[in-house]
Amino acid sequence: MTVIEPGALPQPVAPDPSAATPPPPKKRAAPRLYALDGLRLVAALMVAAYHYGGRDGEVSHAWGTSARVQFPSLHNWFAYGCLGVQIFFVISGFVICMSGWGRPLRSFFASRASRLLPSYWVAIVLVTAVFALPMVVYKAVSPSDALVNLTMLQQPLGADRVLGVCWTLWAELRFYALFALCVVLPGATRHRVVLFCAVWTLAAAFAQAADEPLLTLVLMPEYAPFFIGGIGLYLVHRDRRDMTAWGIVAVGWLIGQHYAVDRLWHPPNPEFFSNRSAPGIIAVVTLGFAVVTVIALGWTSWANWRWLSVAGALTYPFYLVHEHLGWVVIEALHRHAGVPSWATFLATIGAMLTLAWLLNRYVEEWATPLLRRVLNRRPGQAPSGAPAPSAAPQRTP
Repeated sequence: MTVIEPGALPQPVAPDPSAATPPPPKKRAAPRLYALDGLRLVAALMVAAYHYGGRDGEVSHAWGTSARVQFPSLHNWFAYGCLGVQIFFVISGFVICMSGWGRPLRSFFASRASRLLPSYWVAIVLVTAVFALPMVVYKAVSPSDALVNLTMLQQPLGADRVLGVCWTLWAELRFYALFALCVVLPGATRHRVVLFCAVWTLAAAFAQAADEPLLTLVLMPEYAPFFIGGIGLYLVHRDRRDMTAWGIVAVGWLIGQHYAVDRLWHPPNPEFFSNRSAPGIIAVVTLGFAVVTVIALGWTSWANWRWLSVAGALTYPFYLVHEHLGWVVIEALHRHAGVPSWATFLATIGAMLTLAWLLNRYVEEWATPLLRRVLNRRPGQAPSGAPAPSAAPQRTP
């Protein structure tokens, strides 16, 4: 104990180097865009409507007849639901640019992998198991192909797909890789993001003109405009006066609607299931861009209901399971139980949303943060909450 004499000034005490430095204050998180969560679920429901009533194929077996017979007035409208995928890609461009800004590559990779993989793995196992049941008439993939599906690389490897919708995940993975290498790895800045959008747009056009399979595979001319348009909308979200960002959005929309019409429109033909009109396709693509624009400008900040975040959380697992397992539910309810078409449609949507909630509640809520921590851990780093290993005692000679 140090005694200080009366009238003497206390001597300054040197800081203890062993004392823990207080952690820096955390950055304030940006307000959550609840409306974007709601739009994601709307896009997923559009795709579900297409799979249940807007096309022929396996779903016709589930209904017992063509979906055109089941929904004589609505099947043409349901056929536009496939454009929900393009809306997803616009949202993905926005969200990936937002989540990758200021984040190191390891953290970006951990965030994406932990978000995608847990529900995906469970969905692969669940659909494979259900399709292998004796009472289910749909053919399961081979055990080898089912295992390959766990990598998300089944499409480039030529394996049969367990989930019909996983082709969109292959497009998402290529986008993540391009964005990670060109933006996240060197560090996201406005200049670098603008350059990325400009170079990708021009390179995708070259790939389309050259008709070179490898360039087409990497640069995805058909889908690039939607991802790029979403990135531009995130730049607008950061600064609505950024005219370059508005130009990126405009070019993405112009090229995107071209590819949508080129791939999805055909002349009227009674032999086809449905006829999507070119103006109708343009209108849906435009509406998708417009809604994301409204959200980016902050005009939906009043829509801050918590249930929208729940809707966003259900979107991905719902998207994974709705198609193939939906066939099973439709067949059970409509063909075997005699439930009317409209009630079967709504009940199947409800059943798949319930399954999505279960996946979110009992898989994603614990597996996603666990996988993120594991992937963020550096080699030799102690697990969170565990003491770091002490250095081995030195031996005396």
